[in-house]
Amino acid sequence: MDHRIRVPNPHPHQKPTSNSDLPPPILPRHTPNSPIAAAKKLTLIPLIFLIYFEVAGGPYGEEPAVQAAGPLLAIIGFIVFPFIWSVPEALITAELSTAFPGNGGFVIWAQTAFGSFWGSLMGTWKILSGVINIAAYPVLCINYIQKIAPQLQSGWPRRSALLASSVVLAALNYIGLTIVGYVAVVLALLSILPFILMTLIAIPKIKLHRWGNSGDKAIKTDWNLYLNTLFWNLNFWDNVSTLAGEVEKPKKTFPIALFISVIITCLSYLIPLLAVTGAVDIQQSAWESGFHAQAAEILAGKWLKILLEIGACLSAIGLFEAQLSSSAYQILGMAEIGILPKFFAARAKWFNTPWIGIVICTAISVGVSYLDFTDIVASANFMYSLGMLLEFSSFLWLRWKHSAMERPFKVPLELPGLIVMCLVPSAFLVVLMVFTHTTVFLVSASMTAAGIVWFGLMKICRKKKIFIFNPRPED
Repeated sequence: MDHRIRVPNPHPHQKPTSNSDLPPPILPRHTPNSPIAAAKKLTLIPLIFLIYFEVAGGPYGEEPAVQAAGPLLAIIGFIVFPFIWSVPEALITAELSTAFPGNGGFVIWAQTAFGSFWGSLMGTWKILSGVINIAAYPVLCINYIQKIAPQLQSGWPRRSALLASSVVLAALNYIGLTIVGYVAVVLALLSILPFILMTLIAIPKIKLHRWGNSGDKAIKTDWNLYLNTLFWNLNFWDNVSTLAGEVEKPKKTFPIALFISVIITCLSYLIPLLAVTGAVDIQQSAWESGFHAQAAEILAGKWLKILLEIGACLSAIGLFEAQLSSSAYQILGMAEIGILPKFFAARAKWFNTPWIGIVICTAISVGVSYLDFTDIVASANFMYSLGMLLEFSSFLWLRWKHSAMERPFKVPLELPGLIVMCLVPSAFLVVLMVFTHTTVFLVSASMTAAGIVWFGLMKICRKKKIFIFNPRPED
């Protein structure tokens, strides 16, 4: 029996004539007795903290914004940027995740709007940006640990530590998304606790004039580092959309979880930044990744520095787990909607997790984890920017062409307002891409070309029946 359903065409009396007129894609349906239906679903609290770790995981990594542009611009950036980027992206994610509650997430949105070619290209951009982003977290963790273990700064000890941490964390992801969700709750509380203590200790020492410091005049503002740091710390809200098929009552749960996560995330960045920049008078050049640990020692002593470094490691674990989950389920979702061969949707027999996706994402992330941390961030941002431009286009197109489609949550704006809402972050993306390095641009162009070739290869495999594929909307 075919256990799959098609979401009805919102315009049943119109015959589809192009990709833009296609009905929403085929989504998997699971019978009550199937293993997937019986698996425990994510509830509100674990989902909130999974989103938190998809995006932030705490203030760890915000320091380069001060190094790049000084305290004043860093503070302004973490106040303004959420309204320019985080809120629009979260609203779009809430609307489309509740309208298309499948594990393909943003791939489903692009496929429904523009066809399978663009769905596949979206998948390429997002999966590559995702695994590059995953690779940054062991690097961030090691950067904190090396301050008390200098032997991890380079050579085989560093390479071994990166490999071992990636493999162990991937194994934790394998045992179940629900477990990862509850682990995320614990990790979030433990990793943010040192910052709460540091903020309380810093408050009596704050001097307001330090917040107005525009930076060392001898240091030229590094706009590339500044913008990339803001973007990397406050993006990836839509990554959770690939987990929609694993969430209990997603049409109700997703908007609430996203709303709470936006508030928690923004405050977790801004409050410690205000505390440290106001209480610690130190050279701008010292604000490299991991500086919060040094600030903790200045404010309270080595004990708080050690707590902060432990918190950084816990945060890196949460970030890795959340990002790996979304990337692995994206691969599963792409197989479910027919973009990848059906075997990519295989789940582990005991834990019901997408083991093939976990293995693929872990292998790629280990490979790129040996790059410079700044290059990792810049490459992830560029690939993500391409995907987001397509995502904004898909959102607007679906609102226009499928305006009558059921949307359990709907952004409370009409099309002109939505265009403005999307144009502002889109303009930021263009600026971010212009400021990127030539090497990053060339690598991204090569990856995009590889994605196009991959789509052609999959088309041949489907036509010659080399692999089994699930049906697509146009089939």
